[in-house]
Amino acid sequence: MVKKIAVVGCGAMGSIYAALLADAGNEVIAVVSSPAHANSINRTGLRVEGASGDRTVRVRAFSQIPDWEVDLVVLAVKASAVATVAPNLNRLCGADTIVLAMQNGVGSSDILSEYVSPDIIMVGIAKAFGAALRGPGHSFHSSMNEIRLGPIAGLPQARVEQVAKLWRDAGFNALASNDVVGMQWEKLICNVAYSAPCALTGMTVGEMMDDPDMGPISRAAAVEAWEIAKALDIGIKVEDPVSFVRDFAAGMPEARPSLLQDLEAGRASEIDVINGAVPQAAARIGRVAPVNATLTALVRQRERSKIQ
Repeated sequence: MVKKIAVVGCGAMGSIYAALLADAGNEVIAVVSSPAHANSINRTGLRVEGASGDRTVRVRAFSQIPDWEVDLVVLAVKASAVATVAPNLNRLCGADTIVLAMQNGVGSSDILSEYVSPDIIMVGIAKAFGAALRGPGHSFHSSMNEIRLGPIAGLPQARVEQVAKLWRDAGFNALASNDVVGMQWEKLICNVAYSAPCALTGMTVGEMMDDPDMGPISRAAAVEAWEIAKALDIGIKVEDPVSFVRDFAAGMPEARPSLLQDLEAGRASEIDVINGAVPQAAARIGRVAPVNATLTALVRQRERSKIQ
C-alpha cells in the first residue's frame, strides 16, 4: 500500500529518508529550508548516493509546511528547530497520522508533545549514517547501519511495527523498540564521543578515534555519559562504552559529525542536546559531568565566534 509521507527538514539525513522512502513507491513530499536545495529537487529530482547506492528520485519539495494530510510525518529538522516547526505540523496531521521525530540528542520529543498528542509520537534513532550534502538536491552517506523506532506514550506496538516495516521495505535496517530513552542514550554515548571533539578540531571520527591527544578526551566523554545513564537507571545495553564508541567510529571512519558541519557553515549547532545533555542530566541527581561540560562550553564559544 502506498503511504503518504512528509519529511520535514530535508537536509543531509532527511534527504536519505525521503529518497529511499519515495524510491520504494511511497508518495513523499519534502519540506526544505534551503531555497536552492528545494529548487534543485523540484527541477531535477533528489539524488542520494553512498552506502545505499546511487539514485535520483522525484520528490516534491516545499519551502513551507503545506496543508496536505499524510500517514507519516518524519520530523528531521535539527533539535534546535523543533520548537519553531512543531506548531505547524497540524497541517499534515489527520486522524491516523503518526509523527516520527528523528533528532540527535535527548529532549526533542518533550517539546514536540506540547503541540502534538504524545499518543501519535514515535522517536527514531539513526545509527551510523555519516551524511552530508554535496550540493543542492544531492546528499551522500558513508554508511548505513540501522534505524531504531519506538513510541513515547500510548501508540500501540502494532502500529510501531507497521512503521518499522515501511522503513524496511525502503531498504533500511529498521527495528522496533519499546525503550525510547535507552536507545536515545545509547546513541548519545556515541555522539558525545565525536560531536564536540570533532567540531573543535576538524577531525573525522576515524581520526579522532586514535588521536594521541584528543582520543582520550573523546573516550572520557563517552564513559562519563555512560556513567550518568547508569546512575539514572536508564536501560542501556552497553557494557563497555570505550569498545562501543570505537566500534561505532570504525564503521564510518571518514564521517564528519553534523556538529562539525554546522560550525563550519556558521549555523547554530545541537550542542545543548548532545554533549550539553550530559551535565544537565547529571545535575538532576546531584552529580557533575566535567568532561562534557567543558566540551560544551568550548563549542558554545566557537559557535558564537562563527555566527557573529
